[in-house]
Amino acid sequence: MTAYPHWTPASRPGIVPLHPLSFGTILGRSFVALRQNPRVLLGFALVVQVVAYLVVIAAVAAVTVAAFSRLDTLRPGSDEFETVLAGSTALVIVTGLILGLAAGALTVIVQGVVVVEVARAVVAEKRTLGEIWRAVKPIAWRLIGYSLLLSAVAVAGIAIAVGVVVVLATVALPVAIVFGILFVLAAIPLVWWLMIKLLLAPAIIIMERATIRSAIVRSWTLVRGRFWSSLGVILLISMIFGALGQVISIPFSLLATGITTVITPTGEVDTTAIIGFIVATFASYALLFVVQAVAVVVQSSATALIYVDCRMRREGLDLDLLAYVDRRDAGATGLPDPYTQNIGRDMSGRFATPPPGAYPPAAYPQGAYPQSASPQGGYPPGAQPPAGYAPPPTGYAPPAGVPPYSGQPPQPYAHAAPAPAYAPDPSAPPSSPATPPHAAAPHTPEGEPDSAAGGSPTAPSPTSWTAPGGRADGGTP
Repeated sequence: MTAYPHWTPASRPGIVPLHPLSFGTILGRSFVALRQNPRVLLGFALVVQVVAYLVVIAAVAAVTVAAFSRLDTLRPGSDEFETVLAGSTALVIVTGLILGLAAGALTVIVQGVVVVEVARAVVAEKRTLGEIWRAVKPIAWRLIGYSLLLSAVAVAGIAIAVGVVVVLATVALPVAIVFGILFVLAAIPLVWWLMIKLLLAPAIIIMERATIRSAIVRSWTLVRGRFWSSLGVILLISMIFGALGQVISIPFSLLATGITTVITPTGEVDTTAIIGFIVATFASYALLFVVQAVAVVVQSSATALIYVDCRMRREGLDLDLLAYVDRRDAGATGLPDPYTQNIGRDMSGRFATPPPGAYPPAAYPQGAYPQSASPQGGYPPGAQPPAGYAPPPTGYAPPAGVPPYSGQPPQPYAHAAPAPAYAPDPSAPPSSPATPPHAAAPHTPEGEPDSAAGGSPTAPSPTSWTAPGGRADGGTP
């Protein structure tokens, strides 16, 4: 008999199994995704971020030189000098802030590329950078707009808080200090809460071609019920790369300080010391930059896997992915994107445990045979017996050796016991059981009566029958 297993693992064609993911799977596979296509993921992230930051540094440096060069024509200490100095400083700060936000917007493009690559890796598809960019390009401006919207909201919140602190400082300085401390303490959990609730918006914009508003609403809905696990994954990844950044920056900072101390022990300015300090600092920032690029890729991979997991749990995305993989492996072409199918479908109840009493108890206890007084000759209410089945008679019980009723139609039983081979002797005393004639008269194998026993000729016993030409003892004549 073949034993069929009660559970078989889901197919795993890609970097994750196609069923709802656990916390450890999301965290571990976020790092594995980087190994899946490092040239596209890490290479693209490094190039984009290097170009963005070089442009920001060059632009801020140019604005700084142009703004502060006007001070050379003014007398230090004059009112005009102070006014130009304040204006130049404000101009440099605003320029750096705007260009920093622009560089952050380009980071969202990196996240879009990573999300597309990880989503295709889930179904075991490896795309080139050109194919990924063709998928991201139509909605790139939408991603940038979403990033700038979040940045504008953050800047507005900070500006309002700073304005309140300044106003309070003119009235009561201690109150302003207390308000500033409370604002910072309240802003930390608020920022993390909003960041997790809106975590999936970029992935939704990319994978579902959603608008900014609908992406925010869907992210708010999909994260519901998975908030704490998502927060744990993102927070743990941030802590890992934060600790790694400290491990890299602290030794280089000590190295730069040591070089400066060894070369210039008296504290005098020396060109060699300045060059050594710049080299150590540059090496530290270069390594930190690589760590930051890896962190962006890993966190974006985690975001993509959280998006896939939330849709599996709420909308049954795993069923769509399995169907897509099966049809693709069978040779079908031109298949629709599974991530754009059944958006908004509610299948969140398929993993829920039924409450106690949700299923009715069995109509009959296990092993009990129903009586004919029950409907339809012993069938549970509502059940239909098979065609041709006759109910057993009233008071009927199965004979010995027949298994009790277990929910299947009972087999026809013989309602009468078979007749004995030999009828009892009516003249025998009631106290002695009837003895068959063949037991009262022993006989020889040939069927003749045993003279010593005084028996009469009788038919051979059925148990001592021999084939013609054979012997009763089983030997050969």
